[in-house]
Amino acid sequence: MDNIQQEIIDEFSSFDEWLDKYNYLIELSSELPEIDSAHRTDKYVIKGCQSRVWVDAKLEDGKVYFSADSDAIITKGIIALLIRVLSGRTPEEIVNMDLYFIDEIGLSDNLSPTRANGLVSMIRQMRLYAVAFASKK
Repeated sequence: MDNIQQEIIDEFSSFDEWLDKYNYLIELSSELPEIDSAHRTDKYVIKGCQSRVWVDAKLEDGKVYFSADSDAIITKGIIALLIRVLSGRTPEEIVNMDLYFIDEIGLSDNLSPTRANGLVSMIRQMRLYAVAFASKK
């Protein structure tokens, strides 16, 4: 997991301006795993986000895999980063992981307060999925 976070830090360090980093987030939005259209409902929407964000998770062979979508392209790029780091991990890894890349790339310092709240809400929801899967073991 640290390798993936370091890759993200290295990718973002190649940009000097935050406008370029935002453009990169927009590019990353196209890498977001498609969410099943049946999961683009209020049941899967994350509360606390300025834009609409839907996240689903499934447990396969002891690992959690996420899919998501958003109606805002930058938010879509942010959730794509979170999925890149968290998807394919065990529930325990997800719950206990320090997502230090967020601060290292300056994301938390360069989001509006409502987007920053949305980021926290996305992480919380992904961890709640992991807790739910861990409790089923």
